[in-house]
Amino acid sequence: MSLNDPQWGNRGGSDEPGGPRRPNDGPPDLEELWRDFNRRLNGLFGKKGGGGNGGGDGPRLPNIDFNPRFLGGGIGLLLGLIALVWLASGFYIVDASQRGIVLQFGSFKEATEPGLRWRLPYPIQSHELVNLTGVRTIEIGYRGSERNKVLKEALMLTDDENIVNIQFAVQYILKDPVEYLFNNRHTDEAVMGAAESAVREIVGKSRMDFVLYEGREQIATQAAKLMQDILDRYQSGILISKVTMQNAQPPEQVQAAFDDAVKAGQDRERQKNEGQAYANDVIPKAKGTAARLMEEANGYKQRVIATAEGDASRFKQVVAEYAKAPEVTRQRMYLDTMQQIFANTSKVMVDAKGQGNLLYLPLDKLMQATAAAAPSIAAESQAAPVARPAAPVSSEVPPQLESAPRVGGGSYSSNARDGSLRSRDREGR
Repeated sequence: MSLNDPQWGNRGGSDEPGGPRRPNDGPPDLEELWRDFNRRLNGLFGKKGGGGNGGGDGPRLPNIDFNPRFLGGGIGLLLGLIALVWLASGFYIVDASQRGIVLQFGSFKEATEPGLRWRLPYPIQSHELVNLTGVRTIEIGYRGSERNKVLKEALMLTDDENIVNIQFAVQYILKDPVEYLFNNRHTDEAVMGAAESAVREIVGKSRMDFVLYEGREQIATQAAKLMQDILDRYQSGILISKVTMQNAQPPEQVQAAFDDAVKAGQDRERQKNEGQAYANDVIPKAKGTAARLMEEANGYKQRVIATAEGDASRFKQVVAEYAKAPEVTRQRMYLDTMQQIFANTSKVMVDAKGQGNLLYLPLDKLMQATAAAAPSIAAESQAAPVARPAAPVSSEVPPQLESAPRVGGGSYSSNARDGSLRSRDREGR
């Protein structure tokens, strides 16, 4: 009989199986429970109940005796089904972006490639799937948005003893799933610690202006390299892909003073640039002028030296020729000198030693008069080309020369001209 029977322990006592029991009897033995279980099992299979051995409680289920052979066949089938399900639980699928890690009694056994894989079922073996291509991100100095600042992580000290607020993000992937799972207890926290340590080290060696303006990209590159070195020493199995500087600014408490200092620095740089521009305009001109003067001085020096050397050489040659023929050389030198003098002047002074008068020839006036009369003569000749008799050549002095003034009084005449020429011939002799 079943333990859930509400009449258990309330029936009348009986020594027969299935009969009423006495109120003071103890709980039924195991054999009676097994018979009751068999009766209920037969009822589930649709068998009709026959008359029981008990007395007067109506129709009852037939009593099935304990049969070890029948019971062994059902238990074997059930155990086989359970074993099949247990073995099938060892199948698992590894995606193309993943790697499978098989653990045997909690210890690393092997790493499996993508595809359908099988391992010994739990609790002998278990597996973990690790994503190798997924990019993971860690935020330092903020969470989610730049407004959600974490000052404990963001505030850093520079080399010139200034405090800056730096927010940056680190992106990384896994390169070795075995190292990622077994070499470090909390790998993501290790990445965060390495990132913060690397950036603090670089910022601590840099000046504030370099961190805020000039060296953002350089700091990010150096931080990525330093973080990778730290994580490789930890054997974390992580590859740093990128470090991004989100924001770098002074603390909010000193923002106004910092803006004033920045404006002053910009004014200083502007004035320096203006001064440099003026210097770039003036200095090249001064250098060019100095170089020109130096070249002119050098040219003048070379010219004077060459002229002096030429004069000295010419004088030596003249001395040599003068030693050979003094009279001829003296006459030639006199003629050359007169030629140079008269070639550069338009006025001629004639000294007639015979009469003691110094004549003046206004050649410049004569040339101007001749130049003015030439166009009118050409026009007349073109208008009326009449043949004229040739003028006789006269040895008389032209009227212009007749009226020319003479030093010491008197007028110019042919006799004076002849006397001056004779006196020059006598001098030559």
